[in-house]
Amino acid sequence: MNNDLINTIRSKVDIIDIIGDRIPLVSKGKNYFGICPFHEDSNPSLCVSRDKQIYTCFSCHATGNVYTFLMEYEHINFQEALVYLGELVGVDVSSFSVPKKNNKYSKFYEAYSFSVKYFQNNLSSSLGRKAREYLISRGIDESVIKEFEIGLSLDQKDDLTQLLLQKQFDIVNLNLIGLSFDDRDIYCNRVMFPLYDLTGKVVAFSGRIYENSDQSKYINTKETPLFKKGELLYHYHIAREECRSQNSVIVMEGFMDVIRASTIGVRNTVALMGTALTSEQISLIKRLSPHIIFCLDGDDAGVHATIRNGELFFQHGIEIKVIRLPKEDDPDTFIFQQGKDKFLSLIDSCIPFQEFKLNQLKEQVNFQDDVEKSEYIHTVLGEIVKLTDEIRIEILLKKLAKEFDIGYNTLEKRFQELKHERESEKLIPQQHVHLVQQKVVRKNKYEKAVEQIFYFMLCNDWVISQVEKEKLVFPNEKSRILCSEIIYYYQKFGNITVADFYTYVQDKEDILDLVNQVLAGNYRDVTTKEELFEYFHVIRDYGRCQEIKRLTNLMKKEIDPLEQAKISEKIRKLRIGE
Repeated sequence: MNNDLINTIRSKVDIIDIIGDRIPLVSKGKNYFGICPFHEDSNPSLCVSRDKQIYTCFSCHATGNVYTFLMEYEHINFQEALVYLGELVGVDVSSFSVPKKNNKYSKFYEAYSFSVKYFQNNLSSSLGRKAREYLISRGIDESVIKEFEIGLSLDQKDDLTQLLLQKQFDIVNLNLIGLSFDDRDIYCNRVMFPLYDLTGKVVAFSGRIYENSDQSKYINTKETPLFKKGELLYHYHIAREECRSQNSVIVMEGFMDVIRASTIGVRNTVALMGTALTSEQISLIKRLSPHIIFCLDGDDAGVHATIRNGELFFQHGIEIKVIRLPKEDDPDTFIFQQGKDKFLSLIDSCIPFQEFKLNQLKEQVNFQDDVEKSEYIHTVLGEIVKLTDEIRIEILLKKLAKEFDIGYNTLEKRFQELKHERESEKLIPQQHVHLVQQKVVRKNKYEKAVEQIFYFMLCNDWVISQVEKEKLVFPNEKSRILCSEIIYYYQKFGNITVADFYTYVQDKEDILDLVNQVLAGNYRDVTTKEELFEYFHVIRDYGRCQEIKRLTNLMKKEIDPLEQAKISEKIRKLRIGE
């Protein structure tokens, strides 16, 4: 590939913008920090450097430049990342046009793409008049129909299946991916709502009845190789940009809630589509924004789901906020009946999860009964002790004392007892719980010196020249290869930048892991000649020690006295530094 073009595109892109479009970043000093998307991260451990145009995670050590990030985050190859960025900054990348992928699921996606168009044509035809009238009566106008690609399946049992067969799609695969069943159409006489994967490809449908019928209200596509509900969020591909601009994400239950919210301009929304919250979905939601608002149904089931999901996020170190709807409403019906302003006011008045949970507990208590009242207060203290914000803790304790006319000191004393009990429980060995811990790798002074020298070489041209001049030899072969690559790159291109060198070595697996170690080491950028020579001394001293060990072992195996004497003399000279 054209290295100049690759580096030109990279130089026109700010890694902060690219990563910031996908993950909320916060500026701290000269670097930016965010939740790492490549492991289960609670505290922001992904560091992004604008100066060096690289990122590194201090926990999982994911490292790279803007190309690497896009490849890992979007699950695309280098060529696709290059074309995406080139088009973004207006650089001609026609010579790098991405060939159409030919993966094992390409025909499945084609079948769904054709089905979407088929259902849309049905809805816009004369046969779709009643369905269109139904949608309009529900406040779903032409623009919404077009945006969400809503369509209609006809009451003809096998029209879609026959059309797909005529286009050489295999009936076994049509049955496999949920478009057919027993070689006939699954969906008949239903308004069709496409369901999307994370990139915006249609991978399933939800079909809703629109005329009086004793059939199930909805029929949804079964789990297939393309459609795994626990790994997806409805509207994710659209919400990603909206969540960044709004600095929040609203999590709803069903796709109709999301569609309805979009009609009033609220688009920073995703839907769970009726699934129990999974770790994959938690990770996806955390990527969208650190400010998470749940707006599930107002009935008892919705309240229980909110509490269950809130606890899961709390375990990940995140406290969500909650919109409480009236008992009889879901977001769809509330917005349709009450309108935009009232829903926006609910968003503005959303409350922290713990407050929502305590309010729910309070509704179940008979405060005329002293025993129930006491139990409730103890329960509230048990929830407050889970919090870490000391100011908020004091506010809640004072509020509780005032509400029940109890001495603050009494509550504070019991709170401290519960806090001590909680901390003691954490110290008890969990024999039956498997804890996966990050392996801490301790580096000796030689390894640190090697990595620091390489870091200096990547950040300071003069250090490269100094390493060459001193003919520094690294005892480790991988280190010698990396040193040669840095020198070669500098000689060929006349300068070196960390981000561009990373692109250059990303296919060189023999040294890439060492480059990642160096970049993840959080070393200093600049040095003096005196300090650099101290690192050189560590390298040479290590090499001398290794050679002494080698010669000592050789001498033990040698039986010729004259050869032993020669080896001994070499060892002596090494020890005195000759």
